[in-house]
Amino acid sequence: MKLLLYKQATYITGILIAFSIISFTAFKNNNHSANLDNAGLFLPANFQAVVVVDSLEGRARHLAVNRNGDIYVKLRFPDSIGGNVALRDTNNDGRADIIQKFDDYEDKGSYGTAMRIYKGYLYFSSELNVFRQKLTPGKLIPDGPIELIVKDDDPRGRHEHDAKPIAFDDSGHIYVPFGAPSNACQEQNRVPGSPGISDCPLLEDHGGIWRFDAEKTDQTQKDGVRFATGLRSIVAIDWNKADKNLYCVMHGRDDMHLLWPDVYSQWQSALLPSEEFLRIKQGTNAGWPYYYYDQIQKKKLLNPEYGGDGKKAGDGSKFEQPLIGFPGHWAPNDLFFYTGNQFPKRYKNGAFIAFHGSTNRGTYPQSGFFIGFVPFKNGAPSGSWEIFADGFAETEPLVSVSDAVYRPMGLAMGPDGSLYVSDTEKGKIWKIMYKGDKKSFGTAQLAKMEKRKLLPHIKTPDEVNDNLVKGMLEGGAKTYATYCMPCHQLNGEGDGNRFPPLADSEWVIGFKWGDKEKLIRLLLQGLEGPIEVKGKPYNNVMPAHSFLSNEDAAHVLTYIRNNFGNKGMPISASEVDEIRKTISSK
Repeated sequence: MKLLLYKQATYITGILIAFSIISFTAFKNNNHSANLDNAGLFLPANFQAVVVVDSLEGRARHLAVNRNGDIYVKLRFPDSIGGNVALRDTNNDGRADIIQKFDDYEDKGSYGTAMRIYKGYLYFSSELNVFRQKLTPGKLIPDGPIELIVKDDDPRGRHEHDAKPIAFDDSGHIYVPFGAPSNACQEQNRVPGSPGISDCPLLEDHGGIWRFDAEKTDQTQKDGVRFATGLRSIVAIDWNKADKNLYCVMHGRDDMHLLWPDVYSQWQSALLPSEEFLRIKQGTNAGWPYYYYDQIQKKKLLNPEYGGDGKKAGDGSKFEQPLIGFPGHWAPNDLFFYTGNQFPKRYKNGAFIAFHGSTNRGTYPQSGFFIGFVPFKNGAPSGSWEIFADGFAETEPLVSVSDAVYRPMGLAMGPDGSLYVSDTEKGKIWKIMYKGDKKSFGTAQLAKMEKRKLLPHIKTPDEVNDNLVKGMLEGGAKTYATYCMPCHQLNGEGDGNRFPPLADSEWVIGFKWGDKEKLIRLLLQGLEGPIEVKGKPYNNVMPAHSFLSNEDAAHVLTYIRNNFGNKGMPISASEVDEIRKTISSK
């Protein structure tokens, strides 16, 4: 009877809504049973998982959980119904039985990254802007107006590394990163051998974190304060309530081997540079674009665009050093400091990090795809990083990123102290609970997770034995593996998010760019800005490959047009030469 009244309360009268608030409090526990085999996840001993929702239309990015257990998710692919979705569990079995899209707001974007609850408001973002909406107790869907908190008024519009993750401090501020529209502030972005720009002008309004008033509406970047700089791209950011500091895990630069093949091998390019876990204070400078962190040598080195050779440290020691340097390209996409009491004591105030997984490890297995944990004490890591949740990818080795069945993205804590994890590939959401004796939890319960560091998707690959294509490639296939595979993947499927597929693509053999002339021009001149491929939006930079010889260009285009489900006529070196001359004459 109570369950029936509760369901009616959600939709009918104010009296019953008030009743529902009382009834719904029962959700604040983890007494429900877990899925068999924890729904495929590997967890430390006595942790269990339940699938909240198996898949969401529009998939998922970040998420937040309200005090009554309602879950709010930022959709990866918004539609005309909404850019967000709300979930509710009405019978306390841990699984959502109400799923409702909402907020068909302008500029939803396909890469929006933020979903947090602050002072009774739901804060979320598009690629460019941060919004909020008032939550009403008892109501699942916020019905108030959508307020614009921070507007990115960059006249350049959308660009690579656009994302607006957010964090709140204890003094009424919101922190918003502005990603750099560049790989390393080169004169020609992502063009091999192009030098970096001294006194990089992008740092004036990008490549850093800005602080704003968390409750003031209609702010633009000039209304904020540049809090930190030298930060290329940030998606994982959180405020540590224990030591009152801001933290982030930065995405390192790309394409070491592609852009500087005489300096960096494919193996070095797969591992470098580090994804840096940083404590951020006002005035912090992490060194981008001039420096990167090498976790193998354990120091900051000069980028090759500024005279580096993989060994020169220059003034690298003067910039902010990471607390931990994770291997390159793991894609840290959320950071959460655990404040709950359900988990054993070692997790209190520690940092959970969602590693979305690499895309550009070239000829080596893709890596990441797990939830990591860093124990903290007195505002500093108190031990080495750990694997907390694994098994998302469901395959080994990961040759291409599209081989991963799931990729962890968002982290949030429920009112009972459980940890929620979202996935971008199908929109799956897990709730992770602890069911054991907290006092007896220790290294023995972590032993099996430590062994998972030896798996191909986590370990440092052997330079020779783990090369997926050793001795296999020549001609167009070899050129593809060197210059195209880091983005478009070995199977030509792209990553489904930043880099579009070549497989069975209208841009390769269809009505868009499928004729020879357009495809040759695309390769030689590159492409930047929003496009659509196979019905999905993409917005990144494909650099000009004019450095390729006519023969290499012809071979790689012919290879692409006759692989990945494509069937097209070959392209000759003379055809490339003819188009190159028309470009050069302009």
